[in-house]
Amino acid sequence: MIREIRKDGLPGVALLVLAVAALLVAIAGLIFAIVETSVPGIVAATLAIVALGFVLGGFFMVAPNEARVLQLFGAYRGTAREPGLRWANPFYTKRSISLRVRNFETGRLKVNDARGNPVEIAAVVVWRVVDTAEAAFQVDDFENYVHVQSEAALRNMATGYPYDAHESGEVALSSHTAEISVRIRREIQDRLEKAGVQVIEARISHLAYSPEIAAAMLRRQQATAVVAARQKIVEGAVGMVELALELLAKHNVLELDEERKAAMVSNLLVVLCAETEAQPVVNTGTLYT
Repeated sequence: MIREIRKDGLPGVALLVLAVAALLVAIAGLIFAIVETSVPGIVAATLAIVALGFVLGGFFMVAPNEARVLQLFGAYRGTAREPGLRWANPFYTKRSISLRVRNFETGRLKVNDARGNPVEIAAVVVWRVVDTAEAAFQVDDFENYVHVQSEAALRNMATGYPYDAHESGEVALSSHTAEISVRIRREIQDRLEKAGVQVIEARISHLAYSPEIAAAMLRRQQATAVVAARQKIVEGAVGMVELALELLAKHNVLELDEERKAAMVSNLLVVLCAETEAQPVVNTGTLYT
């Protein structure tokens, strides 16, 4: 495993001033030697200019949230992270790697959830490079590696959970976003550890049933919603009927036998649970005729 070694090089501003001043002096010396026709002076001044030009090749810039990976004839020598003008061995190759926070959205993947239902899922992944040596040398192309492994991790995670929770306490893709986000982030981070990448956040950005079963699942959800709504209506209606009977008995408004209570309960439930407005019926007789 190749780990990052911090090597910022030398401060470049002061060295640049000295190198430029020395170069100007060498150029002036060359001109003077040419005028005086001094061969040793010409040779010395020329060598000085070439050497200073070589030294100038060692200067490089490091932007904020950027790093430069330094290599000497293919061997890793360190990483410069200090922003500004720096100087290092002119023979070093200096590869730039961004340390900024980046994000991307995976493609819409078609997978089967834990119950075997085909779903479409996509996620947004926020990441950054934390170890430049691993990012540069452990994988071929760390950006492409992040994209491919993120989709693989998302596909693997989605197969372990159902789309909807049908049981109490069951974790589902559609209802437990916080738990699912933590699982996605952990899955992706485990795969990207060797690439020197830190996953900051990962969240589902698209989730839906596949088109071939979307209509059937929509009807199922609608039926579930209708059943739940009916259950609430019936619970409320029973409570109102019970309250009405208690109040009638408490205030001695009238005395009802069991048959009349049953008729009253039936009528109230019909009125309270019906989908349409109840039509009043005037009874001109009695309950028993």
